[in-house]
Amino acid sequence: MRGLFLATCSLLCGSVSLLAQDTTKRKTIDVTSTFKPVLREASKINFSAVAPAADTTRPRLSYSIPSQNLFFSYMPAELKPVALQIDSVNTWDYSNFIKAGIGNVHLPYLKAGFSFGDGKNSFFNIFASHFSAKGSRTYQKNNSTSVGAAATYKTSKNLEWNGSLGFSSDDYFLYGYQPDTLKYNKSDLRQRFQTFEGKIHFRNTVPTEFGLTYHPSLRVSVFGDNRPTKATEANTVLNLPLEKSFGEDFTFELGATADLTNYRLKGLTTGKNTINNNLYMVPVALAYKSTNLYIHGGIIPSWDKKEFSMLPNIMADVTTNDKMFTLQLGWIGYYDKGSYQRFASINPWLTQPDSLLLNTKVNEIYGGIKGSLGDHFSYSAKFGYLRYRNTPLFINDYANDTTGKVFSVVYEPKMDVARAHGEVAYTVGEKFSATAGVTYSHFAKLQNEKKAWGMIPVEYNVGLRWQVIRNLWLNSELWAFDGIQYRDKNGNPSKDAAGFDMSAGVEFQITKNFNLWVQLNNIFNNEYQRWHQYHVYGFNILGGITYSFNQKKR
Repeated sequence: MRGLFLATCSLLCGSVSLLAQDTTKRKTIDVTSTFKPVLREASKINFSAVAPAADTTRPRLSYSIPSQNLFFSYMPAELKPVALQIDSVNTWDYSNFIKAGIGNVHLPYLKAGFSFGDGKNSFFNIFASHFSAKGSRTYQKNNSTSVGAAATYKTSKNLEWNGSLGFSSDDYFLYGYQPDTLKYNKSDLRQRFQTFEGKIHFRNTVPTEFGLTYHPSLRVSVFGDNRPTKATEANTVLNLPLEKSFGEDFTFELGATADLTNYRLKGLTTGKNTINNNLYMVPVALAYKSTNLYIHGGIIPSWDKKEFSMLPNIMADVTTNDKMFTLQLGWIGYYDKGSYQRFASINPWLTQPDSLLLNTKVNEIYGGIKGSLGDHFSYSAKFGYLRYRNTPLFINDYANDTTGKVFSVVYEPKMDVARAHGEVAYTVGEKFSATAGVTYSHFAKLQNEKKAWGMIPVEYNVGLRWQVIRNLWLNSELWAFDGIQYRDKNGNPSKDAAGFDMSAGVEFQITKNFNLWVQLNNIFNNEYQRWHQYHVYGFNILGGITYSFNQKKR
């Protein structure tokens, strides 16, 4: 009975608990496990290194290196150099050299140059040269000596001052007398020219606040000879140019030039003792410059011994975008100064001017082209028509000296010249350059003279510069011209033979400071005459050594 009672109670309690359960709750199952799956370790392959086989073939490597040539096409725009700013970290080197040589004609040849200064604001240079030459003909010799100094000083106010002083003495012997069997003393044939010259000019390296750029200059020279009637000439040239810029394209130019010559003869019994030849000019111009066009239009009012002339000053350059081609056009006028000093630099065997010094007025109309092809080849060609007034021509003075050993100057009042000039050049950086040029001149419409005495009708020039290896340089030049017209004793025109002169030289650096050099002149021994009755030196060789040294600033 007791067991039945307990079972009945347990059944009732379970029914009540079942009726009280929440049937809305979602059924879930929680599973707990410590098992972690792990992959089986893969088996590894062991590699054994083997030495590679030796490759004895030479690899062929190709490189693409850009061209290192420096080639600058001619630019029609005006160049305005700016002072180089020296790096203060590096020291400035003083460059000095002494060059000496000797040859079968030159006995001796000396040249030297020395420089000083801080290399930043001050520069000072001293230079000197001397040579003596003697040919195979009697009294065929000349001597030349020159010394000079030049200095540059830059101020803190953007001004640059430049000045120079110099002296030169040149001896020429009048060996071109005919017949050559005549006897003369050396003192009778010696013609000595001496020149003292000084220059000073300054400029502003930076335009002023008003855009002005100025560059005034003054040059004074005193020139004289050793003749019994001693001649002395003073030449003074004062130039005052001024430029005003308007934006980046336009420039207004204004200037003034005074070119004064005073020529004096001492001991002259007849004729003029003093000759003045003064020239004044006031150029005015407006220039326009863009990428492809340069136009310069102006006039030059001039007074030549109080005679007024209006000279043109018009030029234009039209350039392609790649600067490979430029068309040039122009109508210009200018003067060539008539002075004893200038005439002696053209023909050193002339006699003293005794009555007249005239300036040569030139009007020129020209057209031309210039440009480049590729990175190395350049060309230019120019065709012009020139009208000369008062052209100096040199003739053998048989009237005052029957031997014809001296030249006198005659002025041609009017002469027209048609001139053509062409030039080509091939350049490879600084290692190689070759140039060739030709100039043709046709002289016509002379008023007084029959021919253009002493002027070259056709001229050829060829030059070569080549750095063969690092320390070896070669050079060669060729100069040739057609026969030149001269006036004989009877006043009739005649013509000398053509001239041909070729030279070559070599220079080799043997140490850091010493160079050996050799120069061969007139290799084909062509004893031509640039001036009638004056044969040039034949073949001659000259060689020597150059010593250069630098001293660093302490």
